[in-house]
Amino acid sequence: MTGQFRDAARVALFEDELGRRLVHASGSAVPGLYLLGLATWKQVQLLFLVGAAVAVGLEGFRHAGNIDWRIFTYLTREYEQETVAGYVLYMLSSAAVAFAFEPQVAVPAILMLMLGDPISGLTASDEFRRIKRPRTLVTMFFVCVVIALPFVHEAPLAVLLGGLGGTLADGVKPIVRGHVIDDNLTIPPVAAIGLFVGLELTAAIG
Repeated sequence: MTGQFRDAARVALFEDELGRRLVHASGSAVPGLYLLGLATWKQVQLLFLVGAAVAVGLEGFRHAGNIDWRIFTYLTREYEQETVAGYVLYMLSSAAVAFAFEPQVAVPAILMLMLGDPISGLTASDEFRRIKRPRTLVTMFFVCVVIALPFVHEAPLAVLLGGLGGTLADGVKPIVRGHVIDDNLTIPPVAAIGLFVGLELTAAIG
């Protein structure tokens, strides 16, 4: 009886949007290892690389019909059943930024996806909008700024541009040839570019 209750609770958690967002946020444990001094940056890069490779492999098997795990039902949205799922883009963009930028830029940019996106999503409706509602944009900007501050507090311009980059990537959905560009793919690189440009401009001005 206890086992049945536990299984029902797990299903309810995953089916709930909050459960999906918690899974999304759990990825922050990877850069968290670096921040806590439990892993070097090279080790974290390797974890992202392995994670991205595993995600791509699982997605390939999912679309080929070789695996039909129940967890895919809960971790992919209905519109992702025939497309590349967000969790793959999430891992690929995080890995790319981890290798392209130094930790000072890469870590906050990745955390803007892993923490900022699910937090701002709590204020959004389920309807699709090309541009999210003002309250969601404001929430995302605030969270991005809070995330960026500990890393680039000496460069307010970097905080501003990084926050704007993360907010823009999260809040505006570009459509290319009829396909919506997923924010799981765009938040880390756009935020990282904003942070990097802000740091470079600050150094040049100073």
